[in-house]
Parts: sequence; structure tokens; C-alpha cells
Amino acid sequence: MTTQSLNQGPLFALGQTVATPGALETMQRLDISPITLLSRHQRGDWGDLDEDDKEENDLSVKEGFRIFSAYVFDTVKFWVITEADRSATTILLPEEY
Repeated sequence: MTTQSLNQGPLFALGQTVATPGALETMQRLDISPITLLSRHQRGDWGDLDEDDKEENDLSVKEGFRIFSAYVFDTVKFWVITEADRSATTILLPEEY
């Protein structure tokens, strides 16, 4: 599997999708759709992670571990985290972790 699998379907279930208040406000202010972040995450575009973290996500998809993506827009970073049991995916700002 490649980490930049933009032309394929979803790689895993997101479960319940939620976002923190700070992430929601910031996405609205920057005109960023949460659907865009979730879609990138679910299709294996791990965003602004180093190669080791991207490889860890590839393994996590196969083995059922937690999946973590990071996306930077201008100077703002968003994290997207899917729980290991695929029950929920959260969009948040790093300072809200």
C-alpha cells in the first residue's frame, strides 16, 4: 500500500466523526472542509508526517492500530486520529490534545 493512495477508495472505517470546538472554529475561519481532512485521512494521505510515521500508519491500517494524520494549512496544524477499534475519528488542534 502507498501512503499517497488518492485514487483508491477508503482504507478503513472512520466510526463516529467528531471535531473539537477549536478545530471547528479554525476550519471555519480558514474555509477548510472537515470532509476534505477526513477523506484524505481515510484514503491514506497522511499529510505532513515524516516517512517513519507514514509507514507506521500503513502498518496500523493492516493491523488495526490507531491511525494519526497531520495537515498544515498556512501556519495551522490539524490532527486527525482514528481509534484502533475504528469507533471514532477526531479532528483537533495539537494544543487540544
